[in-house]
Amino acid sequence: MWTQGFDSLCHPGFGASRPSHTTLRFAGCGPPLSVVGSRARAALFCVTAMTYLLVALVVLLAWLVMRTKLASITVFEYERGLRFERGTLRDELEAGRYWYFRGRTTIRTFDLRSSQVAVNGQEILSKDGVAVKVSLSAVYRVTNARTAVMSASDYAATLYTELQQGLRIAVSSSDIEALLANRAEIGPQILTQCQPAAERLGLVLEQVAVRDLTFPGELKKLFTQVVKARQEGLATLERARGETAALRNLANAASMVERNPQLLQLRALQVAEQQGATLVLGVPGGMPIPPRDASGPQS
Repeated sequence: MWTQGFDSLCHPGFGASRPSHTTLRFAGCGPPLSVVGSRARAALFCVTAMTYLLVALVVLLAWLVMRTKLASITVFEYERGLRFERGTLRDELEAGRYWYFRGRTTIRTFDLRSSQVAVNGQEILSKDGVAVKVSLSAVYRVTNARTAVMSASDYAATLYTELQQGLRIAVSSSDIEALLANRAEIGPQILTQCQPAAERLGLVLEQVAVRDLTFPGELKKLFTQVVKARQEGLATLERARGETAALRNLANAASMVERNPQLLQLRALQVAEQQGATLVLGVPGGMPIPPRDASGPQS
C-alpha cells in the first residue's frame, strides 16, 4: 500500500499534515492522480524555462554578433563622407549619422573647413645668382571630396609639392632687387600659378603669402650699407633743398627792400619791440657817436 511517508518523499509540496486517507492506495493501483498532475506541471515549467533561456541566449549571441559587425559614424555639418562597399565608391554622404557593417563598408570623412600649409624655408638662387631663403604659407580647403580621394593618395602632400615648385619658379625668375621691391606680389603670383593644380586635386587655394625672405650675412651688410647711403643722400638733399629755399627767401627779401626802403624801417621797429633785442642803426660816415654818460640824464 502507498504510505504517507512515501507520498511526502515523492512530493515535498505535500506535507505530513495531509490526511492519511487521501494517500492510502492498494498496491498495484499506481500513483494517485494529484501526483501525476504535479509532475506534469513541473515538467512543463522546466520546458518553458529552458525555452526562455535558450531564446535569451540566442538574442544575446545575435546582439554580440551585431555589436562586433555593426558600426556607426557621424558626419558633421562641416564634413562630407564617402562610402565604399567592398572597395567600390558608392556615394557621397551629407551631414548625419550612418550605420554600416564592418569589413564590407568603409566610410571616410573629409573636413571642408579651411586648412593651412606651410612651406619651410627653401634656399633658392635668384636670377642674378644670389642665394636667398624663402618660406611660404598657404590657405586651402576641400571643395570636392570625391576628386580629392580619387586624384591623389595624399592631396595635402601633393599641394605642398606644387607650392614648393611655384615658389622656386617665382624666385628664380627675378633678380634680387626685384624680389625686394615686389615681395608682396610673390604670393599672388604663386596663387595664380598653382590654382589649376589645386583644382585638379579637388581643392581651392584661398591665400598664398611669403613669410620670410632671408639673405646671406655678407649680402645683408651690403644692403644695409646701400640703405644707409640712400638715406644719407636723401638727408643731404633735404638739407640742400632747405638751404636753397632759405637763400631764395633772402633774395626775395633783399629785392623787396630795394624796391621799398620803408620796409627796412618797419622791420627795425618790429625788432625793437621784441624784449631783449639789440638794434644796430647805421649813421653817416664821419659823424662821431658821443659816448654815453652814465651820470647824465637818460633819454
